[in-house]
Amino acid sequence: MDASRWSATVRGALADALTLLLPVECAGCGAEDIALCATCEAALAPAVVHGRVPGTDLALASALRFEGIPARVMRALKEEGRTSIARALGPALRAAVDSVAHDATVFAPMPTSRAAFRRRGYRVPELLALRAGLPIRRCLRLARATADQRGLDVEGRRRNVRGSLVAAGVRGLPVIVLDDVVTTGASLEDAVRALRAEGAHVVAAVALAATPRRYGASARDGTGGLGASETAR
Repeated sequence: MDASRWSATVRGALADALTLLLPVECAGCGAEDIALCATCEAALAPAVVHGRVPGTDLALASALRFEGIPARVMRALKEEGRTSIARALGPALRAAVDSVAHDATVFAPMPTSRAAFRRRGYRVPELLALRAGLPIRRCLRLARATADQRGLDVEGRRRNVRGSLVAAGVRGLPVIVLDDVVTTGASLEDAVRALRAEGAHVVAAVALAATPRRYGASARDGTGGLGASETAR
């Protein structure tokens, strides 16, 4: 048996053993004894659409609709600590990146708040980037705390996050901003502002998933604005 087949056999045996000790269910549909079933994994196949970051002239690509199975899988990753399923999401993020990527681009993930990092123990945009094979640079950081975005309207969210991000170490560099879920646009708009203020050439923004309201507008006419992630990172 060659090394790759041996490795796959060992991984499978370990997964089976862990299933006996720690029963799992599919992150997408709840089927027992499997982390992600074939049907749900197929639902994560990318269908990249393009739009604009609200309030800017910047292109934004997104690979999945944030509803149904993709939304449940993302919530399992973000809220249940099921980091292993990030591997199944990596190809979709990579497809969105490949649709806008330029050579020698810096990939800048949206920053994770300290509270979210303490709660999870990992940074979701960075984990997805790792699984997509993207080298990242932490050139964005939170300059101040923001209020919970839930319950705020679009303009309220923009006011809440405006000026909350700063960038460093990117002057003159081409940058693609990476995020996980796209909603109204406020946080990503502020990231673009911060990067440009630091002298970066912001090439595009990419998100793994977008809410149907934003995703659908872009899919219809190719010019609709895909908003930016407002979920707790």
